[in-house]
Amino acid sequence: MDEEKDKEEIIFEDEEEQSNPQILIKKLRQKIKELEVKNQEYLTGWQKERADSVNLRKRLEEEKREFAKFAKEDIATEVITVLDSFDSAFKNKEAWEKVDENWRRGVEYIHTQLINVLANHGVSVINPLGEKFDHNRDDAVENVAVENEKDDGKIVEVLSVGYKLQNKIIRAPKVKVGKYKLQ
Repeated sequence: MDEEKDKEEIIFEDEEEQSNPQILIKKLRQKIKELEVKNQEYLTGWQKERADSVNLRKRLEEEKREFAKFAKEDIATEVITVLDSFDSAFKNKEAWEKVDENWRRGVEYIHTQLINVLANHGVSVINPLGEKFDHNRDDAVENVAVENEKDDGKIVEVLSVGYKLQNKIIRAPKVKVGKYKLQ
């Protein structure tokens, strides 16, 4: 059926042209060139659509990863508030030491489990005690006088640890920074 259509598109001026093999070959070559051009247009269009499809799939995968990352961040932030409650309990040494040792170990184990769950999802604790203060990472709440010049600019106390998800800080550690002054 398509062959008949293609034959119809080869138009001869008269019977003589139709019977002349050279004219027939010339017209067939012209038709082949037209079909090759059309074929190339289809191929180019198909390749472009395929590339667009691949790019769309990649973009959707990246968006899905970003969404999952933000979902993890939300959940991590909520769990971090629970960890803060544990840390508050642990800091009250006097009251903590009065609690039954077996119960204390159990609570400490649950605390460790929560930290491990976060770590399994790319969340890590930032505890910069003794490190140089980094304004890109740390939240300085106070400068504290230090007697040793080596401690100038170092974190001398961590009030609350920080957390990061992969390479993004989701909560900066609150710290006290040593400040050396000449006497």
